[in-house]
Amino acid sequence: MDSQQQTRTVVHKLAKQYERIADDLRAKIRAGEHLPGDRIPTEDALKTHYKVSAPTIRHAVGVLEAEGLVQRQHGRGTFVRKPRAKVQRTAERYQWEKDRVKLSDEERRTTGATERDTGRDMSALEFYAAYDSVFANADLAAVFDVSEGTKLLHRVYRTRLKTEDAPLSLIDSYIVHDVAARNPDLLLADNEPWPGGTQHQLYTIGIELDHIREELTARPPTVDEAQQLELSAGTAVIALRKISVATTGDVVEVSDVVLPGDRTVAVYTTQLTRWDD
Repeated sequence: MDSQQQTRTVVHKLAKQYERIADDLRAKIRAGEHLPGDRIPTEDALKTHYKVSAPTIRHAVGVLEAEGLVQRQHGRGTFVRKPRAKVQRTAERYQWEKDRVKLSDEERRTTGATERDTGRDMSALEFYAAYDSVFANADLAAVFDVSEGTKLLHRVYRTRLKTEDAPLSLIDSYIVHDVAARNPDLLLADNEPWPGGTQHQLYTIGIELDHIREELTARPPTVDEAQQLELSAGTAVIALRKISVATTGDVVEVSDVVLPGDRTVAVYTTQLTRWDD
């Protein structure tokens, strides 16, 4: 066996070992043998128990950390994390929002898309919004089909469960400023949270959405994203670009959404046409 084959054999063996150990520790956490807040055995104890090297243990624990199951605390050890609430996004959420556009203000105030995604009541959520103006860079100008440097209304949204510190997502929304200015109320962050969300806001200036296109990419978080979302080392994010297209064919809103990979469940059901018998 040459040196390259030996290296591949060692790497394969290592991967198998740390995966088995990660599976075993994961099963113990899910079975309740290690509860949220519990410290898992030390690296030395795990080395002895599984009869493997320290790097193998670190690989295994790293897998669980990336999944959000455990959290390393410097100088203290590794602890089981309290499970964070899952957020379920479905393709039906936008039609649900559109169906509510023409409801009364009172009816629209009862709930929103975030409540639908989390299964929580409005009283369980804390909402934050900030508005400013920016000028379209080449990327946004191309999506909106406007000149680079066109003034945009930039809206920053953060919503979190009151029982948790990190927001559910990071949202940056853009609308052409002159379009939003048709209703001066749309330029004021003080009017947030807006009953009925963006679709109702657009409805107030005579815009009906025809379709929404979502582009999803999984990637490592930036340092700022990891800090804001309180992600464990190795946890990926889902970068989602939401492009809202009016019945006229114009792109009227673009949202860049960063979703934490350890708490987001994307559910998409595609109805297929049946064969003719």
